[in-house]
Amino acid sequence: MIGSISSLREQFMPSIPEAIRDDFTMLRAQRVETQTPMMYLMLLATTPTAAWAGAADVHWGVRYGLPALLALCCVLGMIENRQSRQRPMSLRRARLTVKKTSRVSGWVALMCSLWCVVNWLGSAPENHASFAMILTMGSLATAYCLSSIRLAAILNLAIGVVPISALMLSSGRPTEMAAATSLILATAILIRFILQSHAMLVDLLQLQKQTRDLAYTDPLTGLANRRALDERIAHLLQPSDKALPFKLVLLDLDGFKPVNDRFGHAFGDKLLRSVADRLRDTIGDEGLVMRQGGDEFAVLLPPQSSLMEAPIADRILISLVRPHMINGHPVNVSASVGVAQWPDNGTSADELFEFADKALYQVKAEVRASTSHADRAADTAAASA
Repeated sequence: MIGSISSLREQFMPSIPEAIRDDFTMLRAQRVETQTPMMYLMLLATTPTAAWAGAADVHWGVRYGLPALLALCCVLGMIENRQSRQRPMSLRRARLTVKKTSRVSGWVALMCSLWCVVNWLGSAPENHASFAMILTMGSLATAYCLSSIRLAAILNLAIGVVPISALMLSSGRPTEMAAATSLILATAILIRFILQSHAMLVDLLQLQKQTRDLAYTDPLTGLANRRALDERIAHLLQPSDKALPFKLVLLDLDGFKPVNDRFGHAFGDKLLRSVADRLRDTIGDEGLVMRQGGDEFAVLLPPQSSLMEAPIADRILISLVRPHMINGHPVNVSASVGVAQWPDNGTSADELFEFADKALYQVKAEVRASTSHADRAADTAAASA
């Protein structure tokens, strides 16, 4: 039974994909802050006429008290909204905004529905239509303003429309029954609009995320690209009282070009993907691995990374020692690594890249010199033999 209800709910009101959930929360909070002032103004404008048009026989607390309480809620809501919009939007504040708006709108809908039902029951039949119209217009307009919060909008419609529609349908008067039928149909259309608007918003955010991922992701390896690296470093370099050291690691594969020339680019691409997997496994969640292009990679270790104190160059080189199995062929590649730490080795992004690049090519030069010396020693030994 529970499974069937969950399946039905997922069909008509699908959950937000995890990848865009935070973005969706931020967007609908911003929309709510923009639209709720209009909702408060509209409800506030109806309170004087609602109190004046109330049934004479109902208790004064219902006839005047509920409209007065609604007016107070609207005024306080507009003041709070004005103050809130002056503060920067954060994810925490966005969640609170959505939750608070949903809760307040529910209580407002309950007050309006209670006022309408009590006045309906206490007035003559010829006055029923006016109460139904006041509540209907308020409920539909409120739901429209809350359309970015799907559940809150639908609950507001249910609280406002269902009781008055039930009274109209059970009245036995053809005109009221016809009006109730039209109201239910209009509500169904608005609910459909809310659900479609919600789905379109989700699709838009997913498309934006895909576009953003393409812009910041290397298509071959799935790692972050140079643009993502530059933005992350720029973020770490922003002035702050709590700025802590971070590391930039550059690495260039040794022996990749001969493999690429011998086996072809498709083989080389698979090797690059294998190297990317090794680096991703080695760094894990402690840093960001990126491919800059060709056979050049980079690793950014943020201040909170547990690898900040580790010999990161040795760790990377060890991860590449084991042969890569490409199309059934074991392939060995090593790398030259250069490390720069902020602010010891540079206070800007350019200085960090320059220091790490020089360290990398110094390692390459030492490797070449060592290899050349070993080759000369081997040649000398062979000549002596």
